[in-house]
Order: sequence, then structure tokens, then C-alpha cells
Amino acid sequence: MNTFGPPKLVLTRGEGAHVWDADGREYVDLLGGIAVNALGHAHPRLVEAVTTQLRTLGHISNFFASEPQIALAERLVGLLGTEARVFFTNSGAEANEAAFKLTRRTGRTRIVATTGSFHGRTMGALALTSKQAYREPFEPLPGDVTFVEYGDVAALEAAVDDTTAAVLIEPVQGEAGVIVPPRDYLPAAQRIAHDHGALLWLDEIQTGIGRTGAWFAHQHPDLVSAPVVPDIVTLAKGLAGGIPIGACLATHGSGKLFDPGNHGTTFGGNPVAAAAALAVLDVIGEDGFLARVTEAGERLMAVAAADRRVVETRGAGLLVGLTLAEPKSAEVVTAAQDAGFIVNGATPERVRMAPPLVLTDADIDAFGAAWPAILDNAGVQG
Repeated sequence: MNTFGPPKLVLTRGEGAHVWDADGREYVDLLGGIAVNALGHAHPRLVEAVTTQLRTLGHISNFFASEPQIALAERLVGLLGTEARVFFTNSGAEANEAAFKLTRRTGRTRIVATTGSFHGRTMGALALTSKQAYREPFEPLPGDVTFVEYGDVAALEAAVDDTTAAVLIEPVQGEAGVIVPPRDYLPAAQRIAHDHGALLWLDEIQTGIGRTGAWFAHQHPDLVSAPVVPDIVTLAKGLAGGIPIGACLATHGSGKLFDPGNHGTTFGGNPVAAAAALAVLDVIGEDGFLARVTEAGERLMAVAAADRRVVETRGAGLLVGLTLAEPKSAEVVTAAQDAGFIVNGATPERVRMAPPLVLTDADIDAFGAAWPAILDNAGVQG
């Protein structure tokens, strides 16, 4: 349906942080399926988990439970560190749809979201997404949504009142070009929401499951100045390393949850997706893995920032944003691909990278060596 325009490449296989196209050309994948391929391509632990589970039990519907589904829910609640319930979905947009419906259980309808936000393309998730170009073709959209400037505590103070059902925030904005708010922003958002009896809903679809060097971005000491305990957390992307899955976690502060018949899913939380997610959690949970994500992210930012045409670097772990001296991100994406690297142009002046968490120093150094010529070929001036 021309939804994505002409494909940039036809990819045929992958290994680690590398992919190959139909002509046999190799690329370093610095986008990871947009922060999805947490363990890279063809990781043996993920392949084994999916294969073993599919041989045993593939799909059963949610009239029944499976051991992987139960184990995954328990693991996620344990990582969150507070009592919670879990609803599994097939995607991040569906996780946000479930969360959106949960906010209605407060008896209120108003959501306060942020400029620059991206929460998905379904009608409910789109209503929570600020970009007018995405919204306008499909209006009127559901919901009663107010957008305030991202990272601005005073704007939240002014917008949130006793009619607000929830405050919805990405701990780091990805689609907007990797925007990191002040460290006091999420703690302040929690205080403001709870002062008015509203829920704090964090969309960790892109930032969760090790992407920033912590299990959840809202737990990362470099991103928050004080502990944050959200009422709702939504997850997807890297959770199962490329197998479709999403999750909506609601903590004890989220009030009345769903009753049977309020919500549902046919495929959500199926045994294969749950087994894949458990394998991803096992690998990321190994000693030193998250520290390595932090180290690799710092190295990647450093090699990019070594060129003066990168005027700012932002991010945490392996979620990296670069601001260019000129609005030529589209040209940079093309030049990078020509040089054998896959990156993303998030905005005209911002490049986003969200590579597999298994990215090696050799991959980073190869990018660093190629980066000045990529900027030259993209026509970026100092």
C-alpha cells in the first residue's frame, strides 16, 4: 500500500550487528530495527528459545495460560521492583492502547502528553502523539489530550489538574531525535500527577529493557534525580529481540484494573513470544551486560562527536542522537548506507542510532573511521 515508500534495501540475512542485502553487500546495523533487535541478528540463545518453544507449544489463546507467559510476567514485575499486573500485546501501539483504556478506569478522560511525543499509529495511540502530520489525516481522534512542552516542569504544573486521568511521558524521546529531559523532570512529573490524583504513565517502548544501560530508563541514575515509581509502564521493541510483543504493566497505584471482557488479544503473550522475551532478559541480565551497553554508547557518541560537524550528542546507553551543523540528516542516511552503515534521520538536523546491544568496539571504530567521509559525501559543512 506504499505505506513505507520504496524500500531502501532488500535484506536477506543478519548476524550480530551486521546485515547483508540481496546483492551480498554487508552493512553495520546501527538502527537495530528501530531499537528492536536487542541481541542483534540470529543470536543463538534467541534462536534456541524460539525453536524449542515452537516444538513444544506455539499458540493457545488467552483462554489458557502457559509457563513462559507466567514466567515473563513475574520477571518483568521483578525488574520493575514494585507490585504490578501485566497485560501482554503484540506491539508497542497495542500496549499503549491498553494503557489508554486503563486510564479511563479512573473515571476521568483527560491525558496530558508532550510535544515531540510518539506513541504509535493506531487511533488511540495516535491521539497521544503530538506530530500534526501524523494526526491530521485521521482526525477526529479519540480522547481528550493536552500537549505541553517536553521537559518543562512549569508547563506540567500549569496543565495538570483534578480532571487529569494520566500524565504520559517518554523518559527519553526517540522519534524526536533522542531528547533527554532534565534529571528532575520525571520525579517532578510523578509529584504533579499524584498531587492531583492522576496516574504517571511512562512509555518505555523504546527506552526499556536495557536500551539506556538500565533495565528501565526511569531507573537510570543519570536520567532521574530521585526514585520514580510509575503507575503504568508500556514496553515493546527490544523486549523479545525481534519477535512481536508488547506489555502494559500497571502498578498498585493504578486503581481499578480491567475486568473480564474489558479488553483482550488473540496473540498477545503467546508462548513463543514469551519464550523469546525470557531469552532476551536472560542475556541482558548476565554480569556486565548493562555496563557494556553504557560503555558502548559512550564510545559511539565519542567517535561521532569527534567531527566538528556534529554540534551536539544526546542519549543514554545505545540510544544515541546527533545534531548536525546543517539540516541534512536525509543525505547523511543515504551516504551512510553507501558506506555500509544503517542509521536513521529522525528530524532534518538529527540522526538517531539505536543499534543492537551487542554492538562491538570494532563496529564502533569502523563507523568512526567512516564518519568524516559520510558527512563529506552528505554535503554537511562545518
